[in-house]
Amino acid sequence: IEDYQAKGVSASHFAPYGLSLHHKHLPEMKHYTGVSHEVLFQPAVGDFAQGMLTSTPLHLQQFKSGVTGKDIHAAIAEHHAGSRFVSLVALDDATNLNPQAVNGSNNMRLHVFANDARGQVVLMAIYDNLGKGASGAAVQNLNLMIGADEAASVNL
Repeated sequence: IEDYQAKGVSASHFAPYGLSLHHKHLPEMKHYTGVSHEVLFQPAVGDFAQGMLTSTPLHLQQFKSGVTGKDIHAAIAEHHAGSRFVSLVALDDATNLNPQAVNGSNNMRLHVFANDARGQVVLMAIYDNLGKGASGAAVQNLNLMIGADEAASVNL
């Protein structure tokens, strides 16, 4: 991020980072997903105060034999069914991939893109990195821990 900001007006309006494939959040992603292999994670930064689009590529060979992109989409849909803050769009729907699309909210929109013939899937998340980021998540998690309404004091 510092490198991007240092470029000033010559910086691209939207640029990927973490291209060393050694992002600070990789250990926690590996831990919480329970995968045994290293995780690929590719965030991007843009010329705007808030908003984030992150993508995580997967190989279907990482899963049980026969798992498809549709299966992954269905598992994510089941996991987040009834969520007040997480929505999943239709499989392969590339509509509105604007990293600022949910700014000003505690919402996260998930996308799944798949090419079963190539054995590849990309998971994509769009969220307000200030609202859904660390501070918003901390308040939401504290609410859950103390039995309060999950949305109490969270910017909706």
